[in-house]
Amino acid sequence: MTRTGRVWISAQAHQRLQRELATLRELLGTAIDNGDNDENAAAVRRARQVRIQRIHELLFDASVGEDPPDDGIAEPGMVVTLRYDDTGDTETFLLGVRGEEYADMDVYSVHSPLGAAILGARCGQRRTYTSPAGATIDVTVLKAVPHGMHTADLS
Repeated sequence: MTRTGRVWISAQAHQRLQRELATLRELLGTAIDNGDNDENAAAVRRARQVRIQRIHELLFDASVGEDPPDDGIAEPGMVVTLRYDDTGDTETFLLGVRGEEYADMDVYSVHSPLGAAILGARCGQRRTYTSPAGATIDVTVLKAVPHGMHTADLS
């Protein structure tokens, strides 16, 4: 198992992952008890085992709902607003675990090209990254606040 560093997830996402893990374990045990040996069943079992391993890795490295300090630095658990320098468009997103749902915004992983580029950036800092399509994109971090503060502002 490769360690990639701490990841930030909300308490709600942590609970969802715990429930999913319990369900997957139960389904895996049931399939094994039933002796499902055909090719499709084996593929489903492997997929479940991979997902169980991924959840274990996320939970092991998780910083659950603990907001990072309000220091304006883009890091996991921060809601980041940035400007795409070539268009002037702005975007606000959570720097966290990609694939976990947050009703109020998109999530970018620190392992994504954009997330990796802005990690550690302060307000006003400009960063460059290469998109999956190969384009070079310049962005400027405008704001970075802890997720809990951003959520409180929406209430």
